[in-house]
Amino acid sequence: MYSKEIQSDMNNIDINTIPPIQEPERQYYFIAKCREWVYEQEQKSGRKLTACINTFGCQMNARDSEKLVGILNQIGYLETDKESADLVLYNTCTVRENANLKVYGRLGYLQTLKKKNPHMIIGLCGCMMQEETVVEKVKKSYGFVDIIFGTHNIFKLAELIYDRIQNDRMTIDIWDDTEMIVEDLPIERKYPFKSGVNIMFGCNNFCSYCIVPYVRGRERSRKPEEILKEIERLTAEGVVEIMLLGQNVNSYGKNLDKPITFAALLTMIEKIDGLKRIRFMTSHPKDLSDELIEVMKHSKKICKQLHLPVQSGSSRILNIMNRCYDKEHYLELVDKVRTAVPDISLTTDIMVGFPGETEEDFLETLDVVKKVKYDSVFTFIYSKRTGTPASIMENQVEKAIVKDRFERLLKEIHTISKQMSSRDVGKTMEVLVEEANEHNNDLLTGRLSNNILVHFKGGRDLIGQLIDVKLTESKGFYYIGELA
Repeated sequence: MYSKEIQSDMNNIDINTIPPIQEPERQYYFIAKCREWVYEQEQKSGRKLTACINTFGCQMNARDSEKLVGILNQIGYLETDKESADLVLYNTCTVRENANLKVYGRLGYLQTLKKKNPHMIIGLCGCMMQEETVVEKVKKSYGFVDIIFGTHNIFKLAELIYDRIQNDRMTIDIWDDTEMIVEDLPIERKYPFKSGVNIMFGCNNFCSYCIVPYVRGRERSRKPEEILKEIERLTAEGVVEIMLLGQNVNSYGKNLDKPITFAALLTMIEKIDGLKRIRFMTSHPKDLSDELIEVMKHSKKICKQLHLPVQSGSSRILNIMNRCYDKEHYLELVDKVRTAVPDISLTTDIMVGFPGETEEDFLETLDVVKKVKYDSVFTFIYSKRTGTPASIMENQVEKAIVKDRFERLLKEIHTISKQMSSRDVGKTMEVLVEEANEHNNDLLTGRLSNNILVHFKGGRDLIGQLIDVKLTESKGFYYIGELA
């Protein structure tokens, strides 16, 4: 699951010397130190220590949590989904206010659990922790929290745990930004046959409503040779599908010493033997180039799906949002993509209730939805995020108006999605079998190239394989199928 050259034999790490300065060797040192401590605790208690990671937010966070789980597993913790664990870590999101409130609510519950188990370690990390006001609130109102760190230094988990157990005090380590990219640490993937791969970190777009650039930092692209090496290693381990991850993958490579386009990177990845499917997200419309569309057109491995957030259909609102495109340009991009890849599935993000949004603006959004005919849409009600330009804008839209528009938008989306999802009924299509169906043990669940789920009968031995399935019935957002 990770670099054998660096990890090698954990028992050979000399923990009686001073810690190395270089990364990731320094973190393997602290993994070994923590492992010794965990072993001692297990001898005292007569049982294995457990750890629970609760992940909020996007796929970038999900990928970060795989790294955190990998580190904890190497330390010696047994993974569990129970929050009564010996170590509980929340990997937080702060894109919307509800995410913050959810974390605060869970912390109250954890305080009760910690009273029963005083040796319990509680950690908070991720985007929410990059907000100074949040950290101050946690220090003041949730003093039982043990470890706080942000998005830039998740690789330091073992070092932070060691600091906490040595000093018996709240450990806080928040970085404002970083140029550092530390990989080659333990990773525990959810699926052995597919994996996310970070190609870049941070965001330079500064949309007026979005807090991500403030909590994830400026754009930092990984070197293409490092990305290719990681994907080659993953395919050697049996991975057939990878998801390239970045806040805006279309702007990949601009800040490298030798700049390279995202389209050029995809062309390199396409050549890797054993890799069957390539996905990526998220794509910003302002950087969707003709070169990228051409690569998608001719690719045999890039999946037939593109997530292209529009946010609003009103050119006036898009300008205030600082999205750097207008309605006409967005629709032109959709036409280009659909001309190049006719069977592509288009998905998007749409926000309702941005400050100053009028009924006319909202109708422009509905018009885009009707013209594009998305396969699915992630819909959001505007959430005021402190520190963003939109948070202090006048003309905040009344909640009742926002609710009405949101319901009208959902109704239109559901009507169109039902039409779009039924278009492949009767076809036989390739499916990557992912798991046993969580609601019916007789069924398997797989994913089409266009990212739509299919449920069908089959043996567990098919999990992880690419097989042909006939789509017999559409259920709106998924298909029922049968082995071809």
